[in-house]
Amino acid sequence: MRIGVLGGTFDPIHYGHLFIAEDARGSFDLDHVILVPNGRPPHKMDYLPAAAVHRMAMTELATRSNPHFSVSRLEMERAGPSYTVETLQAIRAANPAADLFFIAGWDAVNELASWHQPEKIVELCRIIALTRPGYSMETLGRNLKSNYLSRIETHVAPSPDISASVIRDRILNHKPVRYLLPDEVIEYIERNYLYQSESSPAPSPKTK
Repeated sequence: MRIGVLGGTFDPIHYGHLFIAEDARGSFDLDHVILVPNGRPPHKMDYLPAAAVHRMAMTELATRSNPHFSVSRLEMERAGPSYTVETLQAIRAANPAADLFFIAGWDAVNELASWHQPEKIVELCRIIALTRPGYSMETLGRNLKSNYLSRIETHVAPSPDISASVIRDRILNHKPVRYLLPDEVIEYIERNYLYQSESSPAPSPKTK
């Protein structure tokens, strides 16, 4: 079993996230991809995302039509900052025979040395570093140790140029967001009045 793990704030989840997950699944022959909405990402402590229960619900709605995707509550239910190493340890414990692949953008992977317990991370999984055309390991790997580089594979991901922050801004300013994210997610956002103001709403999701 080859399992991909894609973490993110998913605030909100959009077609860029979904395409990255599906492209990695096909390109690396993954059997399954687990999407993990962050609880409180340590690198975004100055940013307050929508309540985790809402981001979890939107991610579940966006992925339910793909039998190769699942959504994990690991980080949402964990108290304190969400550390990648703890998530990978939990997934490894539940899937001891699986090969794990952590999917992340190259900008984040290039800072791997600053992550919590990076040595343990590269023991637990291989890393799929998403890059843009023209980039290579030789030009991007100057900040990383050789043992980290041996566990990283670069992958050009032709994903749509979609930004969650742009989506939030468009919703706030009453601009259309259709075709940037799944209709089910748009409907959920409208039902729960998400991103309608600068402050996040109370976590009381309305599913119907």
